[in-house]
Amino acid sequence: MPAGKTSFVCLPCRASYKQPYDRDRPNRTCPRCAKPLIHAGSAFAAPPRRDTEAWRVLSVLLHAGVGFHKSCCGGPGWRPRTLREVRERMTYARRTGEPIARALVRFNV
Repeated sequence: MPAGKTSFVCLPCRASYKQPYDRDRPNRTCPRCAKPLIHAGSAFAAPPRRDTEAWRVLSVLLHAGVGFHKSCCGGPGWRPRTLREVRERMTYARRTGEPIARALVRFNV
């Protein structure tokens, strides 16, 4: 059975590439700009290139270590879609001391 494909994202180009995941080759480069790609996960769906707000939200999520990986029970779970939701969760993380990555995937704050 062939290996499943997973998404790698280039934030400066606002591009996503589906490629087979290979543990021996974790670092990939963008074919357009030659910058490193970020592993986003197999359940990732890229926003439209012109949607700057969605790409800013995605940048915050990926830099915080939040991925879009499938689990045995379903998809990746809830993720914020707007900058307002990101700001609310960052404020919550600062007030409570909860790690940012965990606060970003919290449905209710």
